[in-house]
Amino acid sequence: MAYRDSTAEKTTITRDLDVSSQQAEGNIYESIVVFSKRADQINTELKEELSSKLEEFASTTDNLEEIFENREQIEVSRFYERLPKPGSMAVQEFEEAKVTWKTKEE
Repeated sequence: MAYRDSTAEKTTITRDLDVSSQQAEGNIYESIVVFSKRADQINTELKEELSSKLEEFASTTDNLEEIFENREQIEVSRFYERLPKPGSMAVQEFEEAKVTWKTKEE
C-alpha cells in the first residue's frame, strides 16, 4: 500500500467510538482488535521497507574511526519519522472501509 500518500492525522484526535463500532456490528472491542492488528501489519511493512533502504548505507567495516553521517541516510530516516503513525493509518483505513476481517465463527 502507498503509505507515503496517507492522509491520516499526524497528531492525536478525538474519535466517536459509536461510529467506529458500526462497521463491527456495534462491537467496539472487535473494532479495536481490528485497529490494532492492522496497525501491527502496517508497522511491520514500514519497518521492513525502512530497513531495506537503510541497508544500502550500511558499512561492512566495524571501525569506530570510520563512523560518519550520511545525509541521504538521515533524510530517509526523517521521512519515515514524519509519516503518520501506524495506528492512525489503521483507523483511517477502517473508517474508509478498506479493511476486511473474519471472525472465528465465519
